[in-house]
Amino acid sequence: MRRRGVILTVLGLVAAGGLALGHTTAAEAAVACKVTYTASEWQGGMSANLSIQNLGDPVNDWTLTFTFPNSGQKVAQGWSATWSQSGSAVTAAALDWNRSLAAGASTSVGFNGTWSGSNPAPSDFKLNGVSCNGTPQSPSASPSASPSASPTRSPSASPSPSPSPSPSASPSASPSPQTGAAPKLKVSGNKIVNASTGAAYRLLGVNRSGGEFMCVQGRGVWDGPVDNAAIDVMKTWKVRAVRIPLNEECWLGLSNIQASYGGAAYQNEVRSYVDRLVAKGITPIVEMHWNYGQYTGNSSGCSDVHASCQKPMPDAQYAPQFWTGVANAFKGRDEVVFDLFNEPYPERATGGATSGWTCWRDGGTCPGISYQVAGFQSLVNTVRATGATNIILLGGLAYSNDLTQWLQYKPTDSRGNLAAAWHVYNFNSCVSASCWDSQLAPVAAQVPLVAGEIGENTCSHGFIDQVMNWFDAKGLSYLGWTWNTWDCSTGPSLISDYNGTPTGFGAGLRSRLLSS
Repeated sequence: MRRRGVILTVLGLVAAGGLALGHTTAAEAAVACKVTYTASEWQGGMSANLSIQNLGDPVNDWTLTFTFPNSGQKVAQGWSATWSQSGSAVTAAALDWNRSLAAGASTSVGFNGTWSGSNPAPSDFKLNGVSCNGTPQSPSASPSASPSASPTRSPSASPSPSPSPSPSASPSASPSPQTGAAPKLKVSGNKIVNASTGAAYRLLGVNRSGGEFMCVQGRGVWDGPVDNAAIDVMKTWKVRAVRIPLNEECWLGLSNIQASYGGAAYQNEVRSYVDRLVAKGITPIVEMHWNYGQYTGNSSGCSDVHASCQKPMPDAQYAPQFWTGVANAFKGRDEVVFDLFNEPYPERATGGATSGWTCWRDGGTCPGISYQVAGFQSLVNTVRATGATNIILLGGLAYSNDLTQWLQYKPTDSRGNLAAAWHVYNFNSCVSASCWDSQLAPVAAQVPLVAGEIGENTCSHGFIDQVMNWFDAKGLSYLGWTWNTWDCSTGPSLISDYNGTPTGFGAGLRSRLLSS
């Protein structure tokens, strides 16, 4: 699949007459904006990110508009804004969490789309009706600082977080006050509690990606260090929980996996990492991320039958065997939490929410999924059949972003130790406080709610700040994706090195963990 990158930066500065921009007057205020449009394309499709930088006075609300040059260009799905299109005219309206733009502040939005004929980049961007194109124009009173009139070809409009971490600075925070081993946990009502003291216990921390993809790609087990020194660095952030994505085929040592990385070798690595985390006072959350089964339907991540991408549901062929093995490995150790499956999306295959939730709970033959599905009721039963009493997390539909019918389809558990898992990124559907109030609050009122992955693709933390505000106010758990050193353009990464230097995105989570 051929992809072509396009970067276009446009700037503008005009008087702010007629716009609601706080308490400044039209004679005093100016809207100055810069939009950087970065896109990749393939035959018939595209994915675009737009960085919007406010170079003028503070803006309390904003709407970005532009026109596609080709009538065959269409927005299919967008994030970080409310997107609409009429003909070739496109509108992106701010959401609650990114509505205000301080002077010099940036925000990023994006969309996936389709095209036919050709796919030229738009250039007539307007913020609140004010053009960001052309030669900057000054208001009647000249601003004290003018932006450069020369467009830049560099994607330099990435949000600059505040505070900005110094790359040379080593972590200076004191380690987590948690001393000794991680506590055994259980569910009590709608809370996770310390099984010994009964005190409420929040799972606040990070994901540690690698175990789900390195082995199946023949590159080892972990992506980066997982030794005691690496865990000590996590503790300087006051991390108290680490979610560990695992690979079904690697744990089971199936024939497509190199023996040096799979089966017993892989299991020993996982056990050892879990042991080290527990000894350091950190709760491990082990979860099945990638699994066997061929799926080529709606939203397919790959056509490979092997566990090399996210599938819509666990498979009945190997998932019970995986969870039997994991549960036996950690039964009697209730300081370890089980997360049964990363991000289900059966409704994309079955064609509807009701059929999706039915597949989610009951498994078996699900419309649109070629392999036999292991439903979550059967996997809960599988875990409990081993004698394991560990807390079990269950994510909902829509890549764990939809919990609307979680309570209705909740599996039965002989131990009463189930909790709801939820994932959110700025490009998901449920991304506003009003959605969380209507969809999450009813779930959190009845069972523990854990945001197993929170993140954003803006290289900043404006969105997750709003998520953490909502979860903190209710005493709920959350974990950032991910404690890896990837460039933010390839996915949300919390750190720029394994000394724990936070990225712009990671700075927001680190600050919140340190204050918890």
